[in-house]
Amino acid sequence: MAPGPLAQVLCQLPQFDDPDLLSRSIPFADAGIYRIADDLALVQSVDFFTPVVNDPTAYGRIAAANALSDIYAVGGRPVTALNLASFPRQLEREILIRILEGGAEKVREAGAVIAGGHTVDDEEPKYGLAVTGLVDPRHMVTTVGARHGDLLVLTKPLGTGILASALKKGVVSENEIREAIEGMTRLNRAASRAMMQVGVSACTDVTGFGLLGHAAEMAEASHVCLALEFDKLPLYPGTREMAAEGLIPGGSRKNRQYYLPRVANREELNAEQLDILADPQTSGGLLMAVAPDRLRGLKTAMEKRQVNFWIIGCVEKPQTGLLRID
Repeated sequence: MAPGPLAQVLCQLPQFDDPDLLSRSIPFADAGIYRIADDLALVQSVDFFTPVVNDPTAYGRIAAANALSDIYAVGGRPVTALNLASFPRQLEREILIRILEGGAEKVREAGAVIAGGHTVDDEEPKYGLAVTGLVDPRHMVTTVGARHGDLLVLTKPLGTGILASALKKGVVSENEIREAIEGMTRLNRAASRAMMQVGVSACTDVTGFGLLGHAAEMAEASHVCLALEFDKLPLYPGTREMAAEGLIPGGSRKNRQYYLPRVANREELNAEQLDILADPQTSGGLLMAVAPDRLRGLKTAMEKRQVNFWIIGCVEKPQTGLLRID
C-alpha cells in the first residue's frame, strides 16, 4: 500500500495502551515489540508480496529474507515463522512447493523454524512470512536515536525495484540481474549481529518506501536531518541504465509524491536521482546511524562477517526538511 493512503488508515485505528507494547512509543517501528520480561521481548513482523523474479525457489528465498529483515533491523533473533501463501488453482502445485522450499531454506539459515502457515486461492501468487523473534529490550536498536554527527551506513545496494520492473517487461533476464537477486536473497543477519556487537545509534531496513522514505522516517523519529550524498549510494549493476529507459515501478512515484516534500533541497534533484531514491526495495539492506568513534569497530565487525557496507552521508541538526541530498 502506498505510504500516503496507509498513513490515513493507520491514524484512524484504535490505540492500545499496554505499557509492555514497546513499539507503540517508537515512531515508524520496523516490528511489533512486546516486553515479556525486563530482559526479553517478542519481536513480530509480517510481509508478503507478488513475485519479483520468475524462478519460484528464488522468489521464496527473497520473500523470506525480506520478512525476516524487520527482526534483524531491531537487533532481534528470529525464532518461528508462519508461511502465508496465495496461489492460483490453475498453476501447477510443483511451483508452490518450490516457493515454500525456498522460504524454508532461508528460515533454516536464520536459525528459526517454520511452525505452520495458511494458504488461500487467489488469482495471482503471493508469498511471505509472519515472523516472531526475540530481543533484549534494553539493547534493541530502533528508528529513534540518530544523533548529530553520526555517520550513515547502508549494507546493500539500491535498485531492486527498477530491475524487477525491467525483468517483468522482458528487457533483462534473471541472469543479467543475478547480483541483485543474490542481494535480495541475502539475510541481514550478519549485518545485524555486527551492529549489535559494536552498538549503533539507530537502524531501519530499506524496503518498500525506498531509501527516501525510510531515511525520512528515521530522521523524523530521531528529530534530526539526514544528509545523503547521492554519488556515494551503491547501486546494483544496470540500475542507472534501466532507470534511464523509464522502467520505474509504480511504487516509486507514490513514494516520491509522499516523501519528497520532506527533502529540503528537492528542487535541485534531477529525475534520475529521484527515481533511484524513491525506488521501492525488496529485501534491502540496513540503514544505520553510527557514531564516528564506533565506525572502525563496525568496519571490523562487518569485515569479519563478510558484509559489505557503504558510508552514504551523515546526521545533522534539525533543519527545514528531514532530508538533504548532496
